[in-house]
Amino acid sequence: MTATTAESGRPDQPPTAEAGRPVRLTLTRRAGRAPRHLADLTQQERRDVAVSLGQPAFRADQVARHYYARLIAADEPEAMTDLPERDRQPLLDALLPRLLVPVRTLSCDDGLTRKTAWRTVDGASLESVIMRYPDRATVCVSSQAGCGMGCPFCATGQGGLTRNLSTAEIVEQVVHAARVLRRRELAGGETRLSNVVFMGMGEPLANYAAVIAALRRLTAHPPDGLGLSARGLTVSTVGLVPAIRRLAGEGLPVTLAVSLHAPDDVLRNELVPINTRWPVVEVLAAAWEYAEMTGRRVSVEYALIDGVNDDVGRADALADLLVGRLAHVNLIPLNPTGGSSWRASAPAGQRAFVRRLRDRGIVTTVRDTRGREIAAACGQLAAEPAGKPERRDRPEQVGSDRLVEFGAVGSTTPDGDRVLR
Repeated sequence: MTATTAESGRPDQPPTAEAGRPVRLTLTRRAGRAPRHLADLTQQERRDVAVSLGQPAFRADQVARHYYARLIAADEPEAMTDLPERDRQPLLDALLPRLLVPVRTLSCDDGLTRKTAWRTVDGASLESVIMRYPDRATVCVSSQAGCGMGCPFCATGQGGLTRNLSTAEIVEQVVHAARVLRRRELAGGETRLSNVVFMGMGEPLANYAAVIAALRRLTAHPPDGLGLSARGLTVSTVGLVPAIRRLAGEGLPVTLAVSLHAPDDVLRNELVPINTRWPVVEVLAAAWEYAEMTGRRVSVEYALIDGVNDDVGRADALADLLVGRLAHVNLIPLNPTGGSSWRASAPAGQRAFVRRLRDRGIVTTVRDTRGREIAAACGQLAAEPAGKPERRDRPEQVGSDRLVEFGAVGSTTPDGDRVLR
């Protein structure tokens, strides 16, 4: 892995750096492309595939209904009884090729959290996480194999970028989660997938075209998509300003989550290297435009790092940026990663930071972190090779006690955060 300076300017590619303002992005090898899949295609395009096989166009819609509505996998052709038996395999080969191969599955939290490590057909690695709560079920999906943003406290960023995922590779993670939940393969019995968070591996807005197409597949009704509510979808970004503005005009009322992690440029330049291209004031200006155009509250993500960004002075500076805005702060006690010596803020520091924000009238949440025991929590996804031992750190458990002491009264956000009032 080597650090590079980006030279590209498209919002669906790793972002550019102006002359004299290098952006420290990490790039590794570029793998190949995913096979064409029905989730990559429009309705007309998939019908054209069926016709090219000598089949009626409506056969493609039948396959799409099996995939999106019945959640039938390609290796279960016998369940697609409305397709003539002799025609099934050619249609499935053309429209439902294998995209992701599960390499390893780990569970924790009494079976309510499951992480799957995937290998693409060209050898790239990624991970996704399913989390079940009493009132909802969420899947955290990856948009890239690896990440080029280079944030030093994030395991994915430490590993560099392999390649963008295709639309279908993103959608397949969600369909798999919906299938797992429907088939009672997660603890708690059958339930419906309700929330999707683009907070796994990668910077979603650096893979703009594929992510937007995936959002449209997820919200379209069968046979064109899964029929999920856009309000149950969250797209996270480190702050690719042109792409944030472009997203605001897409007509998709998804939640925007901005990974801020520091209220000042000096520190954020170190924690989030892309800040040297788009500083805090520009990132938040784009976020407020997004909130105004969509009516959706912006989630400001902030990893609390002991002795780095958790002092009350920075809490005040953060509040100054957010007072009167349609936003809330989502605090994330830093999760341990093998490539960083930093640790989560001490409980007393977390309490003081939250209290200062609350005193300034800022709605604040503290993430009830899931999956630490299996390296599935925020910032820990690294898609380690099969056979390499997983990190099973058990950091100080402060979540539940902290929420009680802070006076949380039960309101939650889609990915499991408790709202502090």
